[in-house]
Amino acid sequence: MATTITSKGQVTIPKHIRDSLSLLPGARVTFDVNDAGDVVLRKSGAADDRQPDRFDRAVGAAEIKLGCTVDEFMTMLRDLDR
Repeated sequence: MATTITSKGQVTIPKHIRDSLSLLPGARVTFDVNDAGDVVLRKSGAADDRQPDRFDRAVGAAEIKLGCTVDEFMTMLRDLDR
């Protein structure tokens, strides 16, 4: 079954696939590409045997030092518009 990618990069998962994976609105899914180049969709929380890639390893690794509170930073950003 074919589907169309929206301008936001979204696709509709066909109902029979949502039903087979018991996917409800708000469910988290994982997309992977296997060695044959096929996209594999899994319900998150399922056994994940793939190795983390460079993006997985980077998540949460950044340390941002603002040197001020979040409120002070937001005030500074808002002042840039004026």
